[in-house]
Amino acid sequence: MQHEFRAQGRAVQGLVILAAAGLFAIAALISPAWMEHHFLPEFFHPRPIQLHNLTIVRVSCVAVGLVLLWPLSPWLGRLAARKPPGDLVRDVAPTLIAIILALAASEGLLHLLPWYADHQATRQREPLRRRDPVMGWAHVENHVGRGELGGRMIDYAYDAAGHRVRAAGQNVDYAAPTLLFVGESIMGGHGLTYDETIPARVGARFGIQPANLAVGGFATDQMYMRLKAEWPRYRQPRALVILFMPSLFHRNMETDRPYLAAGLAWRPPSDAPRLYQLAHRVVPYRSDADIANGVAITRQALFAMVDMARAKGAVPLIIVPQLAPETAEERVLGARVLAGLPSVQVNVDPTWHVPNNRHPDARGDARIADAVALYLANHQIQDPVRPAAAR
Repeated sequence: MQHEFRAQGRAVQGLVILAAAGLFAIAALISPAWMEHHFLPEFFHPRPIQLHNLTIVRVSCVAVGLVLLWPLSPWLGRLAARKPPGDLVRDVAPTLIAIILALAASEGLLHLLPWYADHQATRQREPLRRRDPVMGWAHVENHVGRGELGGRMIDYAYDAAGHRVRAAGQNVDYAAPTLLFVGESIMGGHGLTYDETIPARVGARFGIQPANLAVGGFATDQMYMRLKAEWPRYRQPRALVILFMPSLFHRNMETDRPYLAAGLAWRPPSDAPRLYQLAHRVVPYRSDADIANGVAITRQALFAMVDMARAKGAVPLIIVPQLAPETAEERVLGARVLAGLPSVQVNVDPTWHVPNNRHPDARGDARIADAVALYLANHQIQDPVRPAAAR
């Protein structure tokens, strides 16, 4: 009998050693090169931060593995060798059952509570958002609010269709010549006054009404959905400016919100288990197939918007602000997505950002607006302030 228990102890010790070996293997496999291949660039979590977090994970795996090797593996082996199999099962089973029940209860509770995508939750700060059944969320229409950012109090005003406008009571005139802008918070001018935003600057340069359709947190497919819904209302669109950034591309692969699948087919939020979705937010691993699919759908959405503009005689432009030194991954991703599309990359001084925030400040927006205006002027949109011939 004691011989059987010793074998049992060795088996338990061997399992613990295997677990330690697995942790060591994980630490070796998740190298910086592996991370850069499977974790997309993120604007709010730059590569240095991602690499720092990766180092913490790798060191933790090694540390836990060493603890499992010694002292835990011999101690657990001796403990198991002193217990009959039945007693060992009775000791371990309650813990396993508790873990399973806790996971099941957590999943059930998460299904009962409101579920939000990363940018979908309503926040009591300006600019205010509301839930939207088609796009996921939208700015609150017919709303004026004030919010502090970067040491300044900023006014945010939105008309009945959700365009950002200069002041309450103003509305975009759908019958007038219009320069349209779609994007997310950078195009929307987060932390900036209306006149400091990219659309307002370009509109003032040409003396043409701007229509700012940007919504904070949007991905490219959401930009397309918003534009598609509003596009028929504009009678004289002169240009369509679309914001794209490789460091925001990861948003295009999110499925915990309404999203577009292949062929730009609308899909409701994923019904995957809530715990799985939470785990994926913490560890947003992407396979090669995932990234290729994301690139394909992003290109479909961009080409669709460009075709919409050209069909009405408007000049399309995809503006690509580079707000930090470009990484090799961003360069490759941008080339894959933007091939064959009208695009201009704008390098912005990394220090030109809103204090204590990563959004570009007024200088950054002015730099981007100048690049947009130059492109439009060179594509037959008259610039009454700085004629194209004088450039």
